[in-house]
Amino acid sequence: MRLPEHAARAIAQLEAAGFETWAVGGCVRDSLRGAEPHDWDLCTAARPAQMQTVFAGERVLETGLRHGTLTLLTDGGPLEITTFRADGGYSDGRHPDGVRFVGRIEDDLARRDFTVGAMAWHPERGLCDPFGGRDDLQNGLLRAVGDPDARFQEDALRILRAVRFASKLGFTVEPETAAAMRRQVARLDCIAAERVREELTGMLCGRFVQRALMEFADVIGYVLPELTPMFGCNQQNPHHRYDVWEHSVRATGQVPAEPVLRWSMLLHDCGKPACKTVDEKGIGHFYGHPAVSRELAEGILTRLRFSNEDSARILLLVEQHDRPFGDTDKLLRRRLSRIGEARFRDLLAIKKGDVVGQGTHPGDIAWLYDMEQRLNRVLAEDACLSLRQLAVDGNDMGALGLSGPAVGEMLQALLDAVIDEQTDNTREALLACARARMEERHDE
Repeated sequence: MRLPEHAARAIAQLEAAGFETWAVGGCVRDSLRGAEPHDWDLCTAARPAQMQTVFAGERVLETGLRHGTLTLLTDGGPLEITTFRADGGYSDGRHPDGVRFVGRIEDDLARRDFTVGAMAWHPERGLCDPFGGRDDLQNGLLRAVGDPDARFQEDALRILRAVRFASKLGFTVEPETAAAMRRQVARLDCIAAERVREELTGMLCGRFVQRALMEFADVIGYVLPELTPMFGCNQQNPHHRYDVWEHSVRATGQVPAEPVLRWSMLLHDCGKPACKTVDEKGIGHFYGHPAVSRELAEGILTRLRFSNEDSARILLLVEQHDRPFGDTDKLLRRRLSRIGEARFRDLLAIKKGDVVGQGTHPGDIAWLYDMEQRLNRVLAEDACLSLRQLAVDGNDMGALGLSGPAVGEMLQALLDAVIDEQTDNTREALLACARARMEERHDE
């Protein structure tokens, strides 16, 4: 391992003052697996007041001092430096009731969640690995430190963190650790919705998300009970090879690892079980499932406190994932006008994932790539697709004698006429079209 200059300098400063100091946790894990750490954390024998003395005159944040943590702001990035400590009880199942400062790095590592994160590194003393984290890392194994039930009782969020690591790194969860996750899953009830959302989002954006979702479907179903009817729901349809859950899982792994797209793909068919009917030929149908999926998704997004912006995007994609784009440029322009380019491209990604996740008609993906080319061609033509692109505006409508809602209605009608190529987007043509429509209404 090679420490960055700012971390090595901080270690040197603390040790020059007589305080043993190590790099710890995720930065050690990532470095050993050949990945670039996002940040560097240090652990030291120095108590909070002693750290303040060592770094006197430097830029520091002291908001975590009560728990022994000081953040040193350096040109190389922030360094979180924490006194060797042991945690007290976890009466709320999430945070230690208190901390006790200890004198050995091994005692500090014993409080951590998984062996691959319970390692420390020193530029002279090398690796401190009392729990076999390096071997687990090499074997792609995620194992709890010590008693797994105790680790999850201390902090139930570690259950979802394990699923996130499995999704992100492709690790196998050690059997006793996995069993303890399931035994302690009800403790997730005490975890704040925002923390659950963040862990689930990280899990959904992992490279190995399909494997993680299939292996830990029961854990996911506990925090997202609306999804459990999908498990084993046979679609009985020639367009689908898999049950509703496996189809959704496979589709989720096929869209770009962007949170909104991954969440939309996971939720897009959650309404299918409630809508399932089987005809006289034994074929399954799911009429109206996008609307039901949207309703269920809205409940999930509200409970997990998604932002209004992300919720609106996800709900649009869930609701419209099954709606055809149309076979003509006119229909494409109309859809593009209604939802905009960004959401149109989102829907293309969702539809591609949906097709691949069906596992039955791989040729259908070619049609979607053709649609993408048509979209690019329409955009290159700089066609009028929005009210702001119209050659007339509300003032022009007012000059014709329109007021109130009638102004917006007329502008929308003119935009539709331009999109349908019924008139040109020139001021003269649009005013003539507006007058003709007003006359028609008058005659009626």
